[in-house]
Amino acid sequence: MFYIHQHNCISPQQTFPVSRIDELSDPVDKKLLVIEPSYDQIPPGMLRRMGKAVRIGVGAALPLLYNIPAPDGIILGTANAGKEDCVKFLNQIIEYNEGMLTPLNFVQGTPNAIASQVGILTKNHGYNITHMHLGLAFEHVLTDADMQLADNPSGQYLVGAIDDISVYNYYFEDKGGWYKKETVTGKQLYDSGTDGTVAGEAAAMFMANGNPAGASAKLIAVNSLHHTDAEVMKQYLRQFIINHLPDGEKIDLLLSGENGDNRLRGYYEGAEEVTGRETAVARFKHMSGEFPTATAMGLWLCCRFLQGNEIPVHMIKSGKPEKGLRNILIYNNYKGIQHSFMLVALP
Repeated sequence: MFYIHQHNCISPQQTFPVSRIDELSDPVDKKLLVIEPSYDQIPPGMLRRMGKAVRIGVGAALPLLYNIPAPDGIILGTANAGKEDCVKFLNQIIEYNEGMLTPLNFVQGTPNAIASQVGILTKNHGYNITHMHLGLAFEHVLTDADMQLADNPSGQYLVGAIDDISVYNYYFEDKGGWYKKETVTGKQLYDSGTDGTVAGEAAAMFMANGNPAGASAKLIAVNSLHHTDAEVMKQYLRQFIINHLPDGEKIDLLLSGENGDNRLRGYYEGAEEVTGRETAVARFKHMSGEFPTATAMGLWLCCRFLQGNEIPVHMIKSGKPEKGLRNILIYNNYKGIQHSFMLVALP
């Protein structure tokens, strides 16, 4: 597909501007909230008017554009970004009887506000799009970037995903039974044996092009499936590996999106069955929490590991990851129906 050269992630762990992921931050009130940086590259006046999703998205993107101020496209994904401001604006319509409304919440209440702000700050007039497909939004971003590079092989594209925890999306997800009723720490998440998980948020950004020189990682393939049957998922995953893993290669690491929700355990155990006992398994949702575009943080972690950074002990579920990883498989399931598969390799 394409190569990833630079990458940033603002997350609930210490990942930006310096990464110290050995130190684990636990959920607070069943939420893993991002650790926000100082945002030195965003003008203070503009920063004050930004909602959290816009802040973390722009904050993660701008450092990547320091040396490439004019990429050929900005392609982002989200499911929840903008909802907080959208609801605020709708409430103002009622409160002020459709009178004098502030435009700020309206402007930031659309999902494409983040990509737009990045474009405005960098004076970029190229391809600019935001994908909204719940648990597959980021996967559609990667597919879009692949198609753009097929038409423009020398192009440079900023790709990424952002989701935040707002009062409103947390309330509805909690009422829907997707979050745990009990309080758990990161280390307790996977062994709780109960339904639900913890809420999370993050922004992860990548510079993608078709040039292998100096790349951090190569995205070999990405695919998705809508189905509730674990057996169908396993069959699909087997074929995905057959189709895309180069001859003579093996999966060195399965990066699992397991999130501690007992209802989804069978899907992740199915993925482990397909990759086999000889494949080491690592998990990351105790670091990120659950949100629709969590696989973006998963891809950021893969880029680090392929660059030789050690996998923290708290991430390892089984096996012993080899030094010098070559191929990493990311498997994620969102709400028991949306399945995501990514194969990431050493360039």
